[in-house]
Amino acid sequence: MPPPPAPLRRIEVLGAFAPRFEEILTSDALDFLAQLDSAFAQRRADVLTERRHRADRLASGSRLDFPRATSAVRGDTNWRVAPPAPGLTDRRVEITGPPERAAAVVALGSGAQVWTADFEDATSPTWENVVAGQLTLLDAVERGSDFAPAEGGDDRLPTIMVRPRGWHLDEAHLTIDGRAVPASLVDFGLYFFHCGQRQIDRGSGPYFYLPKLENRYEARLWNDVFVLAQDLLGIPQGTIRATALIETVPAAFEMEEILYELREHSCGLNAGRWDYLFSLLKTFGYCTDFLLPDRAAVTMDAPFMRAYAELLVRTCHRRGAHAIGGMVTHLPGDACDAQHAVLARAHQDAEREAAEGFDGAWVTHPALVTVCRAAFDGVLAGRPHQIDSGHGHTRPDIEQSDLLSVRRAVVPPVPEGIRTNVAVALRYFDSWLRGRGTVALDGLLEDTATAEIARVQLWQWLRHRLITRDTLRGLIDAECAALTGERPDARVAEARKILEDTVLSRELPEFFTTEAYRRHLVRRTESPS
Repeated sequence: MPPPPAPLRRIEVLGAFAPRFEEILTSDALDFLAQLDSAFAQRRADVLTERRHRADRLASGSRLDFPRATSAVRGDTNWRVAPPAPGLTDRRVEITGPPERAAAVVALGSGAQVWTADFEDATSPTWENVVAGQLTLLDAVERGSDFAPAEGGDDRLPTIMVRPRGWHLDEAHLTIDGRAVPASLVDFGLYFFHCGQRQIDRGSGPYFYLPKLENRYEARLWNDVFVLAQDLLGIPQGTIRATALIETVPAAFEMEEILYELREHSCGLNAGRWDYLFSLLKTFGYCTDFLLPDRAAVTMDAPFMRAYAELLVRTCHRRGAHAIGGMVTHLPGDACDAQHAVLARAHQDAEREAAEGFDGAWVTHPALVTVCRAAFDGVLAGRPHQIDSGHGHTRPDIEQSDLLSVRRAVVPPVPEGIRTNVAVALRYFDSWLRGRGTVALDGLLEDTATAEIARVQLWQWLRHRLITRDTLRGLIDAECAALTGERPDARVAEARKILEDTVLSRELPEFFTTEAYRRHLVRRTESPS
């Protein structure tokens, strides 16, 4: 059980009010956030401190392995997570995107089983985007005019899940005693306060995706947040359900422990493969043994990625939980041949994941929903999932060496690969600065995760002298000039600074978003709270 909250302090709104913001930033909602902050802000700070210590230990050569202290949890065959909640039994296709109104309308009309409103990797966390995203969710749950079914149409919409920002991020426009409120608590708390009971009344519930977890203690922190939040609003325990994204390498070694900590509130794990590659590069970026080729060349067929996927499916099904596959980021093009190729690739990816035992997959574009569903339909054969299939239970155990069997890239990065990483990072940073959390580039939907991969690879190649600073600066010059010609409104100088600060530094910044947010997106305007 979480500790009793500390004495309540007043929360202040330092962001400007736009039309309808008062519907979200009510005094009761802000008091609710203050109670969550009072109970958990210090534990969140402790989590971030331990993350830094763990990163230092790993950079110094510490071994990453399955923890001995929790062997009893892994060895106990009796425990299970809670059974599927209403609307979460069939999850074969989940569409994800920012909680921006136009994107939400498209996603909720896509025919997917689940829509994930992503405040994390698909959203530029401007104050306007954060609060407007909550208004979008409120209107979607209330079936506002934008979300009302067509006359005579089906009233069923995809089940809504919300992906709050990770523990490492702040919401600087809401403060208590001058300290920013953790962004995770803001995104979770505002949605749960306004929409939790409304979702229950509609026969669904408040459901979440949990990003960037690294271990069982972080999952326990989220579980304690859920327990207190349900108590404060008089909602029965176990109503909240959450899927944890396994998108960091440390978390891959604690999949069962994460499910165990969340078990009353758990609805599975997700293979967040792009963030997982980013975490691999970030965790072992100091080591020459973990040099990877361009991300497009690292597929799920790589031995270490196959081990990661198989362990996730096996773990989930052993504990009665859904296993959700990775995201398809290719976008259908305008040309018929290009669109056909993308749809064929999406179908192939979904078929592979269904055959591996996954219960569903993520897509980012509505045109991919039908093809991915067809791939899962062919394997599920009328069943809503594969939890009881026993998939992979007879195979050999996944060992520590399987998860870390990364083969060093034997050739240096080619100029085109270096240029592509510069172009992706620079253009994404520009988009992010202008309030857009996703950007379409060369047929791919780039988000925070893929931009992070691009800039960390550049940093790693520099560190290991596979490229020179002069070469990199020349490419940055060229791409800045190209971006200036492409977009007159581009924030080229600021995007360049983010790129250079996170690539040319001696030490690798853990995330570009933390410092870039404070430097470029915080716009404080004293407003009555």
